[in-house]
Amino acid sequence: MSDKFNTTAGWALFAGIIALGGGIVASKMFHTERPEPMGYAIAGVEEEGEGGASGPGLNTLLASADVAAGEKVFAKCIACHTINQGGANGIGPNLYATVGESIATGKGGFAFSEALKSKGGSWSFEALDHWLASPREFANGTKMSFAGLSKPEDRANIIAYLNAQGSNLPLPAADAAPAAEGEAAANAAAPAEGNSADAVTTNQAATANE
Repeated sequence: MSDKFNTTAGWALFAGIIALGGGIVASKMFHTERPEPMGYAIAGVEEEGEGGASGPGLNTLLASADVAAGEKVFAKCIACHTINQGGANGIGPNLYATVGESIATGKGGFAFSEALKSKGGSWSFEALDHWLASPREFANGTKMSFAGLSKPEDRANIIAYLNAQGSNLPLPAADAAPAAEGEAAANAAAPAEGNSADAVTTNQAATANE
């Protein structure tokens, strides 16, 4: 009985040693670490957020902006701002004739944040678009608590409305459509190709006559 038990135990121990050794060998042969880049690259597929179709640019949106719609969007601002000529400052400055003026100056001595004062420049259409999209991104440290307007159309409409309140700067023309540019290039290339074909035909006719 003792010999049989010892034999069985010996075989069990041997099997355990074999299994352990096999595991060590396998771990050396096959790497189980997580790869740095996950998944596989697929040709022709761009990462999310890259190369995606973009909407119309600011100039195009401003060219077709709706001042009345901008006035409705401005309703979100009246708790802090007045916009009438000579209006008083509130939590925020009066915004009459703001478009085109220097950033964080004037406005009846309103106490602008140092973050906004340090920006310099003027309230161009582009600067206002950036500011309205995210005041904190435009001037980190601003006292403006408004989160921003995510829709480009809303920003264009409110810029057009602000512009109509004492600034009246000319709005930019719409950007040229890429399709139209491509069509013009194709039309310009077509006569050149036709001229090349005519030249070949003429040369062939001259050779035949000779």
